[in-house]
Formats: sequence, C-alpha cells, structure tokens
Amino acid sequence: MPPNAAKSRLAYIDWMRGLACVLMFQTHCYDSWLSPQARQSRFFMYSQLGGTFPAPLFLFLAGISFALVTEKLWQKDLPPRQIAGSTIFRGAEIFAYGLLFRLQEYVVAWGWAPKTDLLRVDVLNTIGLSMMLMGVLCWLTPAILLALRRLGLRRQEKQEEKAQGEHATKKGAPFLPRSLRQEWEKMPRLPLVFAAAGTALLISLLTPPLWTTWRPTWLPWPLESYVDGVHNLGVSQAGLFPVFPWTAFAFAGLAVGFILQSPWARAQEPRAFFSLGLAGSLLIEFARWLDAQPRQFYSVQDYWHTSPSFFLIRVGMLLVILTASYGWCRWGLGQRSTGHWGFSPLILLGQASLLVYWVHIEFVYGRVSILPKHRMGIAAASAGLLLISLAMLALAYFRTRTKGRGLELLPWLHRAPAMPGPGQ
Repeated sequence: MPPNAAKSRLAYIDWMRGLACVLMFQTHCYDSWLSPQARQSRFFMYSQLGGTFPAPLFLFLAGISFALVTEKLWQKDLPPRQIAGSTIFRGAEIFAYGLLFRLQEYVVAWGWAPKTDLLRVDVLNTIGLSMMLMGVLCWLTPAILLALRRLGLRRQEKQEEKAQGEHATKKGAPFLPRSLRQEWEKMPRLPLVFAAAGTALLISLLTPPLWTTWRPTWLPWPLESYVDGVHNLGVSQAGLFPVFPWTAFAFAGLAVGFILQSPWARAQEPRAFFSLGLAGSLLIEFARWLDAQPRQFYSVQDYWHTSPSFFLIRVGMLLVILTASYGWCRWGLGQRSTGHWGFSPLILLGQASLLVYWVHIEFVYGRVSILPKHRMGIAAASAGLLLISLAMLALAYFRTRTKGRGLELLPWLHRAPAMPGPGQ
C-alpha cells in the first residue's frame, strides 16, 4: 500500500479532532459572549448541547491513539515494563501541560482570578490521568494473564509428573515457554478490549454515587475534585472534568483502538468500521430504553452529568461519528485521485488541536477576549465565532507547515501514528 494511502486511512482521527475543535469554538464563544437575553433562546440551548461532544471526542480519540501507539511499541518487541513506563510518562507529560495551562490562565488573569483556579480539573489534566491509567491497565492485564497461564502450566506439569510417577526437578521457569509466549503475542488484544470496556463501564456505574452519597469528603478538596469535580465549592461543578465519569470515554476509545488493531479489522477495515457504527446505533437505542424504565437504580438521578444511560448514548454517538468520519475520509470528495487528502480545514485543526485549544481560550474567555463578554447578540457572537475559527485555522496551517518542530508542543497527543495496513 502506498505511504500516502496509509496516511489517509488515519485521517479520520485528525478529522474527528478537528470536528471537536469546531464544536468547542462555538460552545465557548456563545457561552462567553451572548447576553443574558440571548442565552434564553433555543439557539443557545442547541449550541450548548453540541458542547457536550468536544471533551468526550478528545478523550475517546486519546484512547484510540493510545492503542495505536501501544501496538507500535509491541511491534518493536519492547519489554512490557518499558512500554508501560513510556506510555505512563506520556500521560504525565500531558498532565503537566494541564497544570502549566492553569498557571498561564492565572497569570494572564492576575488580579481578578482566584488562586483556587490553579487547581481546577481541566480536560488536559483528565486526558493526562486517563493515559497514565490506560498505561497501567495495558501493563497489568497481560501480566495477570501470563501469570495465570504460568500457574496453569505448572499445574499441568505437576499432574503429568505425578501420573508418570516422577518427581519434579525443576523450580519452574520465570517465563512462559516460547510457544506460549508467541501464542500470547499473536492474540493480546481481546483481553485488553474486555479490560478497557469493563473499566469504562465500571467508571460510569460508580459516577452517580461518587457524586452524591459516596462523595469522598474526607479528601482535601483539590484531590476530591479529581473524583467528583467539586472544586472548593462543596458541590460538583458541571464545567470540570473529574476522573468520574470522563476517563470512561478514554477507556472506551482504548477498547475500540484495540479492536481496530485486530487482524480481522485490518483485513476488512470498512466492514470493521461499519460494524462499530452499527454497534453504536444499537447502544444508543439500548441506553434510551434503559433510561425509560420506571424503576431507577440510583437514589439520585442527574441525567446530563452522571447517568450511565447518557454515557452509553454518547459512546454510541461517538461510534457513529467514528464510522461517518472514516467513510468521509476514505471516500469523501476532498481526496485526490491518489487517495491522499488535499486541503481539509478539520484535518488541519485536528493536527494542531492542543495548540488551538490553548490559544483560543484567551481570545474567548481571557482578558484579550475579542468581544465584550455577556453583551452580544447571536449575530455578533456568530461573527466573532467565524473570526476565531479562521484565526485558529490559520494558526494550525502555520504550525503544520512549519518545517521546524519549535511550535510542536506535544506531537504524540496531536497526531496518531500510522496504522499498518494489510500485508504491511
């Protein structure tokens, strides 16, 4: 397969990140600039409804990219501990960027921003924590399964020795026989798919009580905020991104990423993606049915923030968006005859997602906001949104076309590695 074709097959990841950026721009702009009267409109309601997707998209794609990176490290025959150390360090790096972002926001807003803003749980912090947790999961799952196989092998050896009337003379090798290790290396993904999906579901199921009846109030508020998003206000805040439930989207993406790395998905890629889209549609309908049941499992219901039903609906919609993005990037009108994408605004934004996220915040919410906050009508705010979008597109174009790496703050987060195609 030509290199350009292989790259275009992964364009859907950047395209989806770009879509998340556009949804993020409109959410932030209208939230920051619309007047109290305009905020009462149906238009504003729908704009904020679209704002429920950027964070799940970023986290979901972080999980998919994490699976792709882990797969490439496996192909290099690196030891599991080294792979875990590398991926966990990447997560810690992103978490540090999240802290740095909060520090920048505080310095820019010097004089009117409270010091507690330094410890806000922002989406970058949660992406970093998600990646560290995924690194631990990808290390523990194979280690546990190998230990269980080793235990089963030793029991089998003892039974054979007992049947032959021989005494064991070996203490037991510290590693599995080569045949079993090679068998594991050929099929490492299915246990990881179940582990990642199970972790995502568990996080979602634990969210409602951890936000209400099981709140860890015994923790200092900066740590409690990473569990239930209370900040220092004693009540969970809708604008924060605590571990529960947000990291569940990353683990859902991790499961999908490992599915896409399976031999079947590589050999029949279109069928794999459309199967995921179908699964997403079924998941949406199942979640709607679940929410419509007269008996509710939790004593406190908060559909828009903690409900597992709403989590399942969003995961289903993410799967549908994934399929649509793949189809557009594989067969869309923007491709050249070579199968490689030409100019695509969404792909450009996706390739510089961290940079445009970092910069646009100051021009929307910060002191250098290009429009007065909470004073504008819908038309004026829409004009400001168009200006912000074009400016961020120009910034993304400059960043991606700059030959040096000076502006590339965190390429591992921005762009997913190339995924080998069949036969590569």
